[in-house]
Amino acid sequence: MSASTGPASTFGPPLPVLSYSPVVLSVPGRPVDLQVRVSAPETGTDLPVILFSHGHGPSNNLSSLNGYQPLANFWAAHGFVVVQPTHLSSRTLSRQLAGASGAPFFWRSRAEDMTHILDRLDEIENAVPGLAGRINHDKVAVAGHSLGGFTAGLLLGTGINDPDTGEQVSLIESRIKTGVLLAAPGRGGDALTGYMAKQTPFFRTTDFSTMTTPTLVVAGEKDSLTHFTDLGPVWFTDPYTFAPSPKTLLTLFGAQHGLGGIAGYDAAETTDENPDLVAALGRLTTAYLRSRLHPGDTAWQRACDALATDPHPVGRVESK
Repeated sequence: MSASTGPASTFGPPLPVLSYSPVVLSVPGRPVDLQVRVSAPETGTDLPVILFSHGHGPSNNLSSLNGYQPLANFWAAHGFVVVQPTHLSSRTLSRQLAGASGAPFFWRSRAEDMTHILDRLDEIENAVPGLAGRINHDKVAVAGHSLGGFTAGLLLGTGINDPDTGEQVSLIESRIKTGVLLAAPGRGGDALTGYMAKQTPFFRTTDFSTMTTPTLVVAGEKDSLTHFTDLGPVWFTDPYTFAPSPKTLLTLFGAQHGLGGIAGYDAAETTDENPDLVAALGRLTTAYLRSRLHPGDTAWQRACDALATDPHPVGRVESK
């Protein structure tokens, strides 16, 4: 799918987007309030929801509710309500929470944030001017990038063992119907060979065999995080390879960990800046989520057909 083609016309013209933040939720036991940004189309009802989990990148505000606007704005402009929390792992909170339990990654709290959001979705909906009564609470997806992809995977059913207690942990959220993992970490065990392996013991026992929820896994063809593993780009396909069906893998040609720059407009940390790729990823993920959340919607099949026949495709799709 080239920059000039694709399913964008399928969705109709983009709608004006209203973005409201912060919506502040006080959560018992959480060291700071949970703050979220909500982005929604100006018009429409029966709107599905995407919960988005940010990564752990080097920029302060991109690893917070203020990041990932290239995707959040696109999704909202095409009919989704996007809810973005600032997790405790955000660099905006790193000094304040340096000594807190679970720091610096707060792997469990990140997933729990999403459950708190779903528990209080009515409250969030009513807090945003003009949004009350427009959300379909039964159509919920989760998406996340990098560490946020790990968080999304937990909510979709990925199992792990708590590195402190050894107990098996399941944080699957049954209210979430589908998901998108963007450059999410792969398997643990002997795959973790880099120096960051000791800093992220929660990765060691990752078990994708329990991730049964329908999921789109997005991997960059040239993604490589040697500080975690020497497996190279194949590591990021593990959530597809080792999870049960139904799963879909989208491999983006030439993409590195930033997937063209999804974390922010003109982000300095993006090593593979490519606005056309980001736009195509927005269209493809929108098509996938529409077809998963709206039975009978053929946007994803048409997007795959266009990708297969495009003389200059941005990537390839595999499904099982």
